[in-house]
Amino acid sequence: MPRVRIYTRKGDTGTTGLLFGGDRVSKADARTDAYGTVDEAVSALGLARASIGAATDRTEATLVELITRLQRELFVVGAELATHTDRRPKLTDGHSRVTSDMVTALEPEIDALEATQPMPTEFVLPGETMLGAALDLARTTVRRAERRAVGVATDGGLPDSQVVPYLNRLADLLFVMARAADGGYRPVNE
Repeated sequence: MPRVRIYTRKGDTGTTGLLFGGDRVSKADARTDAYGTVDEAVSALGLARASIGAATDRTEATLVELITRLQRELFVVGAELATHTDRRPKLTDGHSRVTSDMVTALEPEIDALEATQPMPTEFVLPGETMLGAALDLARTTVRRAERRAVGVATDGGLPDSQVVPYLNRLADLLFVMARAADGGYRPVNE
């Protein structure tokens, strides 16, 4: 079997290929910056998941499942952001295009955690727990991705998109997850 190399040298000129057509754009392009920031958020969530270690009880297993789901959903966000406006008809709901159902599915998670965990009334200093700090890192990264996506949307690059609402709601969820982690996480289904 021929060896496949990770490097292609195509990016050496400062460009990268988009999905569905492979149009070459600058690595400094607003769209590239947005989906690159989403990729950072996926990694930050991976840090949060890794900080749990081997899930030894139902609570930890539930949290691992939720974080894994959010990582996978961020791949959908990234795919939509990495698709040129002209190629949007090729997107598939829930696979490469964010849906309104994905946005609203985050709300019961937020509501349930808020109901079990008192929310702070002042600024929070992250770092109470390793998991809480990792979730706060993911939250701030998602907020940056949201700001980048707003720029793409403002420039007309995300017509009829749910990317910005999804990122906004996800950052809210990560905030309450971090507070729950710092105060003793209790899963939605308990």
